[in-house]
Amino acid sequence: MTLYERSMAAARALKDRIIRTPLVFSPTFSDMFDCSVYLKLENLQKTGSFKVRGAMNRIIAGRAAIGPGGVVAASAGNHAQGVALAARSAGVPATLIMPEWASISKQEATRSYGGRVVLSGNSIDRCLQEAQRHVERGKTLIHPFDDPDVMAGQGTVALEVLEDLDSPDVVVVPIGGGGLISGIGSVVKAIRPSVKIIGVQAESCPSAYESRKAGVLKKVTAVASIADGISVKQPGRRTFDIIQEVVDDIVLVSEEEISEAVLLLLERKKILAEGAGAVPLAALRSGAVDVPAGGRVVLVISGGNVDMPLLGRILRRGMVKNGRIMRLRFQMEDIPGVLASLLALIAGLKANVLHIYHDRFVRDLPVRVTRVELELETRGPEHIAEIAAALTGGGYLFEIL
Repeated sequence: MTLYERSMAAARALKDRIIRTPLVFSPTFSDMFDCSVYLKLENLQKTGSFKVRGAMNRIIAGRAAIGPGGVVAASAGNHAQGVALAARSAGVPATLIMPEWASISKQEATRSYGGRVVLSGNSIDRCLQEAQRHVERGKTLIHPFDDPDVMAGQGTVALEVLEDLDSPDVVVVPIGGGGLISGIGSVVKAIRPSVKIIGVQAESCPSAYESRKAGVLKKVTAVASIADGISVKQPGRRTFDIIQEVVDDIVLVSEEEISEAVLLLLERKKILAEGAGAVPLAALRSGAVDVPAGGRVVLVISGGNVDMPLLGRILRRGMVKNGRIMRLRFQMEDIPGVLASLLALIAGLKANVLHIYHDRFVRDLPVRVTRVELELETRGPEHIAEIAAALTGGGYLFEIL
């Protein structure tokens, strides 16, 4: 049975068990990139990610072989949640092996779906090794990507896309271990062979990119990434063979580009995407993906399970880079009215004070001189230049941080 045929069977098995997520046309991004941009919103899926499709299909297909020990899986978060929910719906216990750096919110979400979380090591490889030990004790492994039934479940994403949009020109998909793009690519190429399938990885963990370039599986050294959901050091053996067959190109995006894409989706489309889910937009925005003018491109927004503290850092960093936040340090006389005059000038320039820090006890400053640091919300770079010119004209001694 081909992977396309397996995906057709998976669609029947998953009917009424998962959410048929929307494919949304974006006028904003279409104008921005001179093509028709559609967003496949898997961040709205159960558990906040596409992963539940593959996990559910694998457990349904193999339910008869699952013993009383239940299932085990290794995951940084999204697959763990998908397996926990799928196992609960099938009435089997689930043990989820997660790296020690997995976000607390993903750990708690996994527990809320009925899974037992075990933290082990600092890599998915280490988690898979621990999961294998549980297999030796009688549990059934639900692999995060390198399994035909898992890939077939992910392929149902493409079936929905092609039902809603008959013939896109390009489909852009995140790649970690390769399960999602293997399923999507196999379905799309079986139905519409002319459609280009483009995979996107983070520069911080380019395992599929390097493997494809070398023509053989490569294991890479990964560094911490905001796209932790695709931080997989080596693609699967099965998925790599399929990637070589159905994927037209793999491109890389930087941490900065991913961060900007997360912010852009939230600001312009009110869509919350995790780093891994935002990489297709990052690739389109960076120019790494070539779409013909007026062409139709589908961006698979694969998940929305972003850790809230991380989201705060992403948003702040993006606002600083885009000139929406300005930080200033002043030295001024410590006499009544000086700070009030400064704040009045800033208010007149229509900047919003976010934070203020007033320090009278700086060792290297004269006794009657104080240091003030301000963080301002601005309209952008031109507004920042206007504020700086007004402060200079007002005789203030300051530096932009």
